[in-house]
This record gives sequence, C-alpha cells and structure tokens, in this order.
Amino acid sequence: MKIKDGYIVRKIGTKYYAVSAARAAEGGGMIALNETGAFIWDLLKNDTDIDAIAKALVDKYEIDLETATRDSKAYIDMLKEAGALA
Repeated sequence: MKIKDGYIVRKIGTKYYAVSAARAAEGGGMIALNETGAFIWDLLKNDTDIDAIAKALVDKYEIDLETATRDSKAYIDMLKEAGALA
C-alpha cells in the first residue's frame, strides 16, 4: 500500500498535517498526524506493507511487535477511510 499522490505534509507546532491538494478545494482532504503518524506516513510514500511498518515501529520506538502490528493496522484503516491510500 502507498499514499496517494498529491498530498503535502507540513509541520505546524508539534503536529503534522497532510493535505490533499485535490480535495482541499472541496474543504476536505486534511489529516492531522502526530509524530508516529508522520513516521508511518513517510514509510507509506513508498509501497510497503503492515509487517514492514510494524517492524519499523519496533525498531524506532522499542515496542513489542504485537502492539506495533495492532496499532499499524488501526492507523492504516484510518488512512483507508480518509481515502489517502492508493
């Protein structure tokens, strides 16, 4: 899976925001990201899968694989619902 083309990510304060240029004119297409969300977003700039994302979270945040996999799935579901994945 991969992030759709056309998103721009900007950091404002401590939050990151991903904005779809195509959907901004409609008043939508904005996704707020925390630090971990921005990390996963960067991984999804290239085609990747849940297992690779979970492993990257384990390596970066020193959490267990079960938690990383569960949280990755939940985050991916949110991105799918928002229409951000290709």
